[in-house]
Amino acid sequence: MITVIICTYNREKYIRPLLDSLAANDLPKSDYEILLVDNNCTDGTRAVCGEFAKANPGLTFRYLTEPEQGLSAARNKGIREAHGDILVYVDDDALVDSHYLRDYAGFFASHPKVMAAGGPIIPLYETHEPDWMTPYTKALLTGWMDYGNHVCHYPKGRYPGGGNAAYRKEVFEQVGLFNTALGRKGNGLMGSEEKDIFDKMHACGMEVAYLPQPVLHHIIPQAKLEEPYFNRLTLQIGQSERMRTLAISKGKYYKRLLSEAVKWAGTLVLLCGYTLRFQPQKGIKLIRFRRNVSKGLLAQ
Repeated sequence: MITVIICTYNREKYIRPLLDSLAANDLPKSDYEILLVDNNCTDGTRAVCGEFAKANPGLTFRYLTEPEQGLSAARNKGIREAHGDILVYVDDDALVDSHYLRDYAGFFASHPKVMAAGGPIIPLYETHEPDWMTPYTKALLTGWMDYGNHVCHYPKGRYPGGGNAAYRKEVFEQVGLFNTALGRKGNGLMGSEEKDIFDKMHACGMEVAYLPQPVLHHIIPQAKLEEPYFNRLTLQIGQSERMRTLAISKGKYYKRLLSEAVKWAGTLVLLCGYTLRFQPQKGIKLIRFRRNVSKGLLAQ
């Protein structure tokens, strides 16, 4: 059985379309359940979910609350309450295709050694994609991820996006739950909790697969494309990485600083390349991205 876990904080605008897209899936309704974890919402999320439940009496839908603020705490609530042996995390501001759950169910049934998997994340802009966008800033701001049309392993250092990831429940029995010191809390933009889990999985030799079929369409409002959000997000990426690596060891932190220096070299090369192609705005945005991450990494 599959358990779909949606962790949400004040996203009433997007919840009903997401729930409707899950209910429209062609996997038999007896083969999955939906858990929505309300992480202290103050908007109309509960009412929206109540209307959805009434409209879909044949679907197992449970509305849970998690009083401890934070995405990691909400994710852990879903793990503890799930009845399924496959847990699929779906962002609360997304839409899925009608075969989404069937693709995950079929893959895990036929690949018993794979412990986790993820699929493409495609941005769905409410306005339009800005001219400074590059593959790097798109991945950062929208979660965009696409590794082609074939099942494969993720490239080294990569892992499923948090908004479109599926795990066998036993993963968390072996590596532990999400670290509640990491991840978003309320309107904060801290992260690295997924990376922490996948690092632990990698250390245990667990196999993770990329699947081309279970596509998630991530809705991107204009506010996520503006400078204040960009600066907050990139700064807190650095702060999250500092917290995650120092929690492991100082050596891990210094190794992360070394990789940051390598990334700076790559960013400068990209700046030159975009400038030569008369697209300096793309390179400048990458410099700001790197600057903010480094600032967060070095912050005391």
